Amino acid sequence: MADKKRKLDDERRDSPRVPMKFLVRDVGLRDGEWEEREGDLSLGGISWKGKTAPHGTEVDVRFRLPMVPKEVRARGEILRVKAAGVGIDFHLRFTELDVRSELAIARYLDDLIAKQK
Repeated sequence: MADKKRKLDDERRDSPRVPMKFLVRDVGLRDGEWEEREGDLSLGGISWKGKTAPHGTEVDVRFRLPMVPKEVRARGEILRVKAAGVGIDFHLRFTELDVRSELAIARYLDDLIAKQK
């Protein structure tokens, strides 16, 4: 069982992470304001630093990718919250992301990797 979990963790780390700005809102606060966060985007989710935790474990996320006209909208589950100095690290896994947006994220990450070679 531990080997299977380690393999899944390794596979998640295979996806590159790139700096990105996000708008984040607690799912429980439908009429709440979107808060801007800076963090990292990967194929399976995002991470960011903040000072306060959302009320629940589900958040809505919005962000823009270069060369993609529509804003990406997703829902995610906060998997990990870790104190980090003066802030808190949040790690979120996408739970609702349409196929078109997922493909756009994959193309964006692939293009960045290709440019680095």
